[in-house]
Amino acid sequence: ILNNSEEIVTLYRELSHFPSLTSACIGPEVTTQYGGKYCNIYTECSQRDLERAENVKFCRQYLLFHDSQSIVYSGPSGNCTEIKGELLSRESPSGAQKAVLRKTSNSKGEEKQFLEVWEKNRKVKSIELTALEKHGPVYEDDQFGCLAWSHSETHLLYVAEKKRPKAESFFQPKAPELRDEEELAKPEPRDKVIKGDKFVFHEDWGETLGAKSTPTLCVLDIESSNVSVLEGIPEHISPGQAFWSPGDTGVVFTGWWHKPFRLGLRHCTNRRSALFYVDLTGRHCELLSDDTKAVWSPRLSSDQCRIVYLENSALGPHQQCSRLLMYDWYTKLTSTVLEVVPRQSFTGLYCTVLPELFWAADSQRVVLDTAQRSHQELFVVDTPTSSVTSLTKGAPTGSWTLLTIDRDLLVTRFSAPNCPPTLMVAFLPAPGEEAQVTWVCLEEARPLSGIAWAVHTFKPPPKQDNPQYAGLDFEAILLQPSPVPEKAQLPLVVMPHGGPHSVFVASWMLYPAALCRMGFAVLLVNYRGSLGFGQDSVASLPGNVGCQDVNDVQFCVEQMLQEELLDPKRVALLGGSHGGFLACHLIGQYPGTYRACVARNPVVNMASMIGCTDIPDSSRCMTEAGFSYDAVALPDPSQWVEMLRHSPMQYIDQVQTPVLLMLGEDDRRVPPKQGLEYYRALKARGIPTRLLLFPGNNHAISGVEAEADGFMNIALWLIQHLKC
Repeated sequence: ILNNSEEIVTLYRELSHFPSLTSACIGPEVTTQYGGKYCNIYTECSQRDLERAENVKFCRQYLLFHDSQSIVYSGPSGNCTEIKGELLSRESPSGAQKAVLRKTSNSKGEEKQFLEVWEKNRKVKSIELTALEKHGPVYEDDQFGCLAWSHSETHLLYVAEKKRPKAESFFQPKAPELRDEEELAKPEPRDKVIKGDKFVFHEDWGETLGAKSTPTLCVLDIESSNVSVLEGIPEHISPGQAFWSPGDTGVVFTGWWHKPFRLGLRHCTNRRSALFYVDLTGRHCELLSDDTKAVWSPRLSSDQCRIVYLENSALGPHQQCSRLLMYDWYTKLTSTVLEVVPRQSFTGLYCTVLPELFWAADSQRVVLDTAQRSHQELFVVDTPTSSVTSLTKGAPTGSWTLLTIDRDLLVTRFSAPNCPPTLMVAFLPAPGEEAQVTWVCLEEARPLSGIAWAVHTFKPPPKQDNPQYAGLDFEAILLQPSPVPEKAQLPLVVMPHGGPHSVFVASWMLYPAALCRMGFAVLLVNYRGSLGFGQDSVASLPGNVGCQDVNDVQFCVEQMLQEELLDPKRVALLGGSHGGFLACHLIGQYPGTYRACVARNPVVNMASMIGCTDIPDSSRCMTEAGFSYDAVALPDPSQWVEMLRHSPMQYIDQVQTPVLLMLGEDDRRVPPKQGLEYYRALKARGIPTRLLLFPGNNHAISGVEAEADGFMNIALWLIQHLKC
């Protein structure tokens, strides 16, 4: 085991420098004088900069020569260039223009937002949105945000915070006004000021969306530089994910209900929402979908005839298997393309967001990526027939993500537990021939030496089977140092995922890779309830948390200890959120198995968390304890008791394992009071405990400095208590 802190720092620095491909755009097709065709592929990446303690964003471009069916030649065009201040950017439909939302700061530290339009080799427009005072900050997130060109390329659509009237204290001092007679003769337009509202609370949308409360749709007329705020949207709806309707007659958007109050939206695809159309006059707002479900990611077809979107049941598990629906703009009919899948070989759709561009050129097929058990795969879906074909069967084993598709040219990201992200391209074959796709690597990332991995499948013993959902299995991904010295027994780090309805896919992950390179075996457990295994697996967990998921992890660990060269005396737990919930459960229920524990923002007491989390309805509280959520009703005493019974806190007296707690100070999902409650209980019982509190970090604890410092503390905690 690598146990020198300076060498661990060097290792982390090396592995943290691999960039993540975040987006791609395909430029217009150019025909050379000799008849050949080529296009430019523009990519954006994010990379940790440990010295600056921030994620830096940069772009790189590639030239791709092709014959519309296969790639003749491809290669990079120049070096990388850092991008500064860009919040959003979009190419126009023709590719002739590009819109950029940019953030800047002046010498006083005041932030301003500009909307820019670029054309060919120059900037043709730069509009300071902040100075116009038509609205608040523009939304740049993927929950509400958008930057959409009209089909005519004359207008831009975006989402911003609604402008609020100025508020001040009843005792706000008035500044003296010194004006000449000419100024006094002019009427003075003044914003309405509301006294006494200075400290009024405004609800927001929870974790990572704290500054977002009342979104509004805004339109920029590029020629006149005029910004207008669209009217006619119902008062109880928060709009987002908007785009221009066919013919630019209005705007289609997703609207989320915010009555009686807002609940957290991040990673929650179960919030009541619907698809709407509002015309540009604001006099007509039409409902396009069922208004009792949860819908998101509407995408207009290339021929502007159909809208495909995802739908879930409202409330219930915060993520689940989704339907793929299609709305015909001209017949006004909605059809189901893909249904919820209980547990077939194709296990269904599990997408928190669809790619911005995912329609094939024929406007009949769509391409998307989704978890399928412990992998993420690419599929093409034929919307008229609902047939689903894999585009990655026979391709390198790992996880695939679609970045974009244009003129049937696919740009994707591939990675594996031992392979950092790689840029792959291919042409989508004709209908019926999709399985013959040929992938070409544009920017290769070689697999790392020293890491071997495999996916293992487990069937719970009969006494642990869920009678309501009998016969379900689950999986785990095991990373091991390679080669393993003969007869050596490796220390094991067990990592159940958070969620609880989430999944580990066989992709590049910094922490597991770094731990494996240090000499640890790492076990990533996808217990029953994980996404990607069918809706039955998701539905089996509510009402059984703290039991079924705990049993699955423990059974998985015991099986691996029997089958692999692992040291049963050196087993540790590392989990965040619901993974931390499971880690704390396991050291309480199986205190003899685990020698060290690291819990990041763990749920430890569901009963005490329900009043302070941004999602009291779903995971970790009412739904996962087996109850229906009612915004009006308080839990009755028996429900409080049941939530406590499902929580790790009930096993606190049995804990013997040293615990490292890591808490994000700004966590809205699992507030730090949960971890503090556990910390005090452990300290009172004399259990070795250490707590790290990261200011400015939310639930993910993903700030570059916090992430790096957190890893070092984890590594040294494991070394100390596993006696490596």
